[in-house]
Amino acid sequence: MTAAAAALTVTTVTGSTAPARAAVPAQASAPVGAAACSGYVGLTFDDGPSGNTTKLLDALRQNGLRATMFNQGQNAAANPSLVRAQVAAGMWVANHSYTHPHLTRLSQAQIDSEISRTQQAIANAGGGTPKLFRPPYGESDATVKSVAARYGLTEVIWHVDSQDWNGASTDAIVQSVARLTDGQVVLMHDWPANTLAAVPRIARTLASRGLCAGMISPRSGRAVAPS
Repeated sequence: MTAAAAALTVTTVTGSTAPARAAVPAQASAPVGAAACSGYVGLTFDDGPSGNTTKLLDALRQNGLRATMFNQGQNAAANPSLVRAQVAAGMWVANHSYTHPHLTRLSQAQIDSEISRTQQAIANAGGGTPKLFRPPYGESDATVKSVAARYGLTEVIWHVDSQDWNGASTDAIVQSVARLTDGQVVLMHDWPANTLAAVPRIARTLASRGLCAGMISPRSGRAVAPS
């Protein structure tokens, strides 16, 4: 579960490279009536992979959406086939620590372990080497940032919190996405049923505003056109 964070914190790591490219499956289709993209937003889902991941990926793919999946290392290690499914569905896989602790309460060595083990677990599962990192609860400090930088990771928090972790309704989740503007990032999670139910409406909402789901740039920490 992720606590709300009022402000965006994005730290750009000098010299980091773009995430590995993932092909969009042929069956992925754009939302009905989608117009040309006038901007891009970053859809992000934390805490996976889980028992809900397959349904979430199906919903995203059926609605022509791509997203960044901030996976917990322990979940990636336990469910490598789901990490591969994320990549096959055209998603970007990122680091969300190994056990989801409050990193700012840990020693530097413990922080390093949380980040490095997740990098390895995701790579071992076939998710590539992540270039993006989201600290649990959006909690970070200079030590967390320095350790993330050591692994070539760009720290990304969010601009809009959907509050799905806090029991937000499907309507509220859709409304939170509707507040996004070009380049902004929304926090959602892999596991809530209301988030899954919101996906088709999220696609229609973005299409009605001429916005498309983009990738998060490791250079700027903002959503950009997929490459």
